[in-house]
Amino acid sequence: MAKLVVLKFTDGSFDLGFTVTLQIGEESDRPSIEITGKLPPCPEMPLYYARWQSSYIQLGNRYRLDADKIQVTNVSVSQDCQNMAYILRARFNSWLQAEDFRPLREKWLERLLPADHVRVILQSENSQLQRLPWHLWDLLERYPKTEIALSSPSYELIAKPREPNPLVNILAILGDSQGIDTQADQTILQKCPDADVNFVVEPQRKELTDHLWGKNWDILFFAGHSSSQGSSHCGRIYLNQTDSLTIGELKYALKTAIERGLQLAIFNSCDGLGLARELADLHIPQIIVMREPVPDIVAQEFLKYFLESFAGGETLYQAVRQARERLQGIEDRFPCATWLPVICQNPAQVPLTWNELKDTKKPETSDSNPFCKRGLKRTLFSSLAITALVCGVRFLGGLQTSELQAFDQMMRSRPDEGPDPRLLVVTIDDTDLANQRRNGEILKGTSISETSLNKLLVKLEQYQPRAIGLDIYRDFPAEQKDLITRLGHVKNLIGVCKGSNTSAGTKGIAPPPEIPKEQQGFSDFIHDSDGVVRRHLLYMEQETASLCSASYAFSTQLAFHYLSSLKNKIEPQLASQKPITWRLGNTLFQSLSPRTGGYQGIDANGSQILLNYRSSKNIAEQVSLTQFLSNPVNPRDIKNRIVLIGVTAKGDFPDYWATPYGSTLDEQMPGVLVQAHMVSQIVSAVLDGRPLLRVWSPWVEVIWIWGWSIVGAVVAWQWRSLPWLALAVGVTSSILYLLCLGLLIGGVWVPFVPSALSLLITVGVVEIFKMQNARLDRQNVQQ
Repeated sequence: MAKLVVLKFTDGSFDLGFTVTLQIGEESDRPSIEITGKLPPCPEMPLYYARWQSSYIQLGNRYRLDADKIQVTNVSVSQDCQNMAYILRARFNSWLQAEDFRPLREKWLERLLPADHVRVILQSENSQLQRLPWHLWDLLERYPKTEIALSSPSYELIAKPREPNPLVNILAILGDSQGIDTQADQTILQKCPDADVNFVVEPQRKELTDHLWGKNWDILFFAGHSSSQGSSHCGRIYLNQTDSLTIGELKYALKTAIERGLQLAIFNSCDGLGLARELADLHIPQIIVMREPVPDIVAQEFLKYFLESFAGGETLYQAVRQARERLQGIEDRFPCATWLPVICQNPAQVPLTWNELKDTKKPETSDSNPFCKRGLKRTLFSSLAITALVCGVRFLGGLQTSELQAFDQMMRSRPDEGPDPRLLVVTIDDTDLANQRRNGEILKGTSISETSLNKLLVKLEQYQPRAIGLDIYRDFPAEQKDLITRLGHVKNLIGVCKGSNTSAGTKGIAPPPEIPKEQQGFSDFIHDSDGVVRRHLLYMEQETASLCSASYAFSTQLAFHYLSSLKNKIEPQLASQKPITWRLGNTLFQSLSPRTGGYQGIDANGSQILLNYRSSKNIAEQVSLTQFLSNPVNPRDIKNRIVLIGVTAKGDFPDYWATPYGSTLDEQMPGVLVQAHMVSQIVSAVLDGRPLLRVWSPWVEVIWIWGWSIVGAVVAWQWRSLPWLALAVGVTSSILYLLCLGLLIGGVWVPFVPSALSLLITVGVVEIFKMQNARLDRQNVQQ
């Protein structure tokens, strides 16, 4: 059973001594023992305290005092403060061991056990007596479950019954924060369980009054600058940089709040005893203040420790003691931090616990318990419904555009891999076209003349590349005998043709007639509805009427020739017919399913994979036709490489394509460089283990999307303040994006947009649930 001890200082002074009455009894009952004693005169005691107080103020630890009184000193007075604290403590305990006071001390020891929970209330009108460090009384330190509070001799019980709230209603006033950090107090309060915290930041006087009148508050909290001023030590709080108020100027609003059930006021600010005296006149049950200027960090640490203990089930007095004693851990930086917190008590009121502050009979729908059975069922059902909706829209193609845009953004965000050292690209630009015409060479509707092409092939053969890719259409026979012979006899030369397009009514473009069929590859690209090339076509069955009979892509043929020319001669093998899967060494190239990544794939007659562009500004080393033919060549730049020959000119023969790296005319990529990316993808996958892009099975993707819907529900239940909820959603979405980006770098394309959409929709739905629950709670309370 808890005990209540009252020390009444009825009359006297430090010059004359004090008459003291000790009352001991059970909590919530009349005292069973009363005894009177005396404390002898001790006129030097206020002087000891004043000296300690002066040395403490000189520490200059960024106090939450009014801005005009903030002082910062460059002189270390920490040791002086500690010395004065030691002297004050010793003199204080010596005074309390006086012979006239001994009967009260012995009665205390006789009636109270060290294991008892004891509330001690010191009643006195003497402000100097109240300021003394009573927590250092050696008698109190023997009782670990005891804490002392200050009280006025005049008090009154609030007769109006308190209406319990479904949650602990906290009105948090964040006043003038000049030079201090009140944001930390806000963060701590937001973590309170089963609490509805309303923040009022640097309010005007009317705004604060309206809030006090507007709701049944359980706890009033203030963080900011405050002080006790004048001979009467009138308490003043600073609302913002221009406005300040005394408690008297909030009298009617505070009185109404107390009548409606306000139980506790916490002033996490400086010099709060003046505030406590004024609030005591309004008969508020409990107040927690700082007896002296409080450093910013000390105020924040005390609030954190106190709320942890109080909301964790400790009584208010025990929570204050635990939080106060835990401040000893920072007294190396902030001497005497444990001296500052003090309780001011209305003796007519019994402190309520955290659970007693809220309605223990609140309905199951209350959002204070988001994972109650009904709330959990609604959340799970909603997340399943949202996931089904999002996946349905995705299956019908409603998210294709946004998914592809997100895919492109992630492709651009990958780290640079550098150029592929196995490739060399010989480009034909506008300058090369002009030079050929200037030299009298005939282009015959193509980008390179027979003379230049012959010279190019002769020079390339000298340096022994493993494969040469001629990415230039030549659907007509050559006229120069040397070129005719060379095109037919260069075994590692791959030519291009273009397949037919029935919908466009074209039969395609024929390959160079001199190049054998087994050295031909089609140059067709597959682009999506937005014109962007994201897929790599490896193989397709040509139509009967097509002028191009090649079954393998140009890039595939080049890669095959390169790999088969190596010492270990890596040859392609057909591993599976449905879906078509090729094996090169230990690497499988599995065709996309008819619907992959949220968009339609190619028909069953072809084989395609996602194109994992090499993340590099330049896919390979490039040299123009004119430079190559007119300058000496380092053999190492060509030997054993794959050489691609193609057009980059934008004039007569434009061959440009939209890619994830850009779709505007200025950002599009020449076709020969797209081919280089495709060749690099095959060779790098086989020789370097570079990942090919793949996707999860549809069911795994659905579970992934549903999982992020659940995450959205948890985030929505966890954060009550809309600004903090918005921040949490932003951080969670960023984490989702980074996870998707990391998986893409590792070779897996996972659905970012559907996951983010399900997360956001679930947050919105849960917020609606929370508002409905809060409305039901209010209705139940009113009933």
